[in-house]
Amino acid sequence: MVSLQVRRDQVGFLIGRGISKRRACGLIGVSRSGMSYESRIDAKDKPVIEAMRRLSGQYPRYGYRKIRIFLSREGHVMSPGRAERLWRKAKLQLPPKRRRKRISSARPRPLPARAANHVWAYDFVFDACANGQQLKSLTIVDEFTHVICVRNPDPR
Repeated sequence: MVSLQVRRDQVGFLIGRGISKRRACGLIGVSRSGMSYESRIDAKDKPVIEAMRRLSGQYPRYGYRKIRIFLSREGHVMSPGRAERLWRKAKLQLPPKRRRKRISSARPRPLPARAANHVWAYDFVFDACANGQQLKSLTIVDEFTHVICVRNPDPR
């Protein structure tokens, strides 16, 4: 579905190529009276959008809900739905809030290794041979001396 404005532009292009207005409107499927139509909503919304832009520049962290309250104080009374529609039309979106990660003090911290055989870490490592056979090995590391012990848990 092509919007009316795009179809109007196409008719204007055809008229520029030398085709009559009646013929161009018939080809595109636009009524000739629709070519001269101008929406009154845009003219009605223009001062409200300008006031929204001004207020959102003044209060950058406020969204359309709070800006709507300021607009109603200035005399632009509107419903919340219209305020949201105009906010989106003006492309005035707030940047998303960045949440800080808080480190919980109740979470236990891992102990650092103080001697050999005090802390061990293990992990499974996967790889593949040139012929496609899969290799799986268990790797165990002493955190203090960094000595690595590799075991193949699945000998095939």
